[in-house]
Amino acid sequence: MKILLAEDEKDLSRVLTAALTHQGFSVDSVYNGRDAVEKASQEAYDLMILDIMMPEMNGIEALSQIRKSGDVTPVLMLTAKAEVEDRIIGLDAGADDYLTKPFSMGELMARVRALTRRSGSFTPTTLSMGNMTLNTEEQELTACNSIRLSGKETRLMEFFMLNAGKVLSTEELYKHAWKDEPMEDMEIVYVYISYLRQKLLSIDSNLIIFGEKDGSYILMERNRFK
Repeated sequence: MKILLAEDEKDLSRVLTAALTHQGFSVDSVYNGRDAVEKASQEAYDLMILDIMMPEMNGIEALSQIRKSGDVTPVLMLTAKAEVEDRIIGLDAGADDYLTKPFSMGELMARVRALTRRSGSFTPTTLSMGNMTLNTEEQELTACNSIRLSGKETRLMEFFMLNAGKVLSTEELYKHAWKDEPMEDMEIVYVYISYLRQKLLSIDSNLIIFGEKDGSYILMERNRFK
């Protein structure tokens, strides 16, 4: 799983990165809110950890911008402040959990595990982009008409729509759509993307999946390339 860590105290950032990496997480570290917003717009994450007091843009402002973009990734806020009002502001901005400094590494890891386990519960069942809607419960894509999807097609399309405009590697797509299965030949990703491309055309969607076999892919609106 992939985590974005935004913490301006570099010594603490190094400690947290080492601890999370030791637990098997892949970590991207940034040191201010502006870089956190930029990273979140470019990469797909399973969890974001944002410190509130950061330079250039604080964690609350960064989180607000991330949420405004439609990103529903679980967010854990870190703060040296313990006042109830500060927690309310963070939660109202879209935070999913809160941890006050100083904290134990054990408590941080427990909260990280809890949020990543529940990551699916943060995702809406209906996603929209361009002229198209995906209903994950009904496994149905709708644009000018509708078509049903298989389970893996639904998981792939959901991941694409949650990370629209972001470059997603074959490995990332495989891990999200086949996460409960043993690692096998990742060429299957290209096969299912081919299925999705055909279905997007069949419902006259204005969305397109760019990318080549064994490489990276990105979901965009066609009219952006006219």
